[in-house]
Amino acid sequence: MNVGIIGAGKLGLSMALVIERAGFNVIVSDINQSYVDSLNDKKFYSNEPFVNQYLIESKKLSATSDNKELIDKSDIIFIIVSTPSLDNGKYDVTSIFNIFSEFKKVNLFNKIIVITSTVNPGDCEIFNNILKDTGASLLYNPEFIAQGSIIQDLKKADLVLIGGEDIDSINKLIKVYKSFQEVNSEVKTMSFRSAEITKIAINSFLTLKISFANLVGQYLIKNKLFSEIDIVLSTIGTDRRIGNDFLNYGFGFGGPCLPRDNRAFGNALMDSGNSFNFGKMIDDFNLDHLEFLKQYYIEQNIKRLPFYFEYVSYKKGIDIFEESHQLKLCEKFLKENYTVYVKDTVYLTPDIKLYLSKYNNLKFINNLIEPVFNIT
Repeated sequence: MNVGIIGAGKLGLSMALVIERAGFNVIVSDINQSYVDSLNDKKFYSNEPFVNQYLIESKKLSATSDNKELIDKSDIIFIIVSTPSLDNGKYDVTSIFNIFSEFKKVNLFNKIIVITSTVNPGDCEIFNNILKDTGASLLYNPEFIAQGSIIQDLKKADLVLIGGEDIDSINKLIKVYKSFQEVNSEVKTMSFRSAEITKIAINSFLTLKISFANLVGQYLIKNKLFSEIDIVLSTIGTDRRIGNDFLNYGFGFGGPCLPRDNRAFGNALMDSGNSFNFGKMIDDFNLDHLEFLKQYYIEQNIKRLPFYFEYVSYKKGIDIFEESHQLKLCEKFLKENYTVYVKDTVYLTPDIKLYLSKYNNLKFINNLIEPVFNIT
């Protein structure tokens, strides 16, 4: 079985590499020809763990900027393209519609189309109708990964979620997963709409859990019990119905997935007639917690030392700044005329450095040579 992946971003490329490593012929496509060339020449560099090693060692991976070539050569085709958020919280699936327009010009008989990009509840039913009478089958198969550990998350997934009706196609997709996974992942199959809501509901629940932990932490801080935050939260997490994952005090949730899925979940609930905007409630608290952190750190920094950030990406060891509370807090200090130091690392992208350079009270440093107030 030959595998094609339309969209060779971080997830798409990582997915391609683990599938290729399992022995499949894999072809990926991207609109950027120079990027395609760098993949074929094996000169592309990524900060994502294992990507560089897997790319260099790959033997059955090729890249193209021509989706028609990919479709012709593939039996199963993953669509992993950007679906940015709209102002109302819904996902803009224009890029997927554009790909389906290309499908009209090719032979799709017996091909399996797998949408991995996050979509809105109800979208896959629309895409499935477009494929009617083509001889192709459609599945929805979103991933649950984190930036900085994508390949490991794919290989050790807790869950493989599949939406769709064609049993033969579902079994073929499961076979692909079984070929590269290192654990016995739970495989859950259901209708398109149920899978679509499951995906965003899982991530929305994680934002709730993070926010709950921060809410408990706020209470303890206000009652002068900061030193007991960890023991309180870990004790709550010992209840097996709750668990300790994502139950830590600190920054709010950020990054390219959790905030967007939380808003999309809230939007889906409102669309179905729920008058309580669950997603907005969590989102509002997340913003409020950022203000709480700012005030807390300012109150603790009695000597008005420079604030020091080891990183301003949304988590350590990655170069993604979308919805980063660290970056937002850094800016809040700068706007209040505090001196701020940010560690100069390979993860600081040129555009972020340029953006922060507009503040005269910010310095990028490699080594600390004076006392600072460390933001952790």
